[in-house]
Amino acid sequence: MRATVKWVEEATFEGTAGSGHKVIMDGPPDAGGRDLGVRPMEMLLLGLGGCTAFDVVYILKRGRHPVEDCTVEIEAERAETEPKVFTRIHLHYKVAGNGLKEPAVKRAVELSAEKYCSASIMLGKVATVTHSYELAPA
Repeated sequence: MRATVKWVEEATFEGTAGSGHKVIMDGPPDAGGRDLGVRPMEMLLLGLGGCTAFDVVYILKRGRHPVEDCTVEIEAERAETEPKVFTRIHLHYKVAGNGLKEPAVKRAVELSAEKYCSASIMLGKVATVTHSYELAPA
């Protein structure tokens, strides 16, 4: 994997992934930013959410479970002093599907957390990462 981050101006940066997709990152106004994009640490949380959501949907589909929707809500805390690393991250999954069963969702979340989600496992080396889930209406 490769990526490039280029300074645009002030506290704005353009990230280009190896796949060619681009994203704008910007700092808050008190740090010289203009609030034009997500903060870099928010990008880490978004990547984590995308990684684990992908796993859960893929695992459920592969098991032929009727998954129709998956949302991951992420809450995180950071250290108060530099470096302000994540110290606690909680992921809450809302998974929906007509006829979807709770044990299948539980197993998919566990497999993502314990075996497949590289981002979750990597961040778990420095932060306490917890998971919860619920079956949402289809």
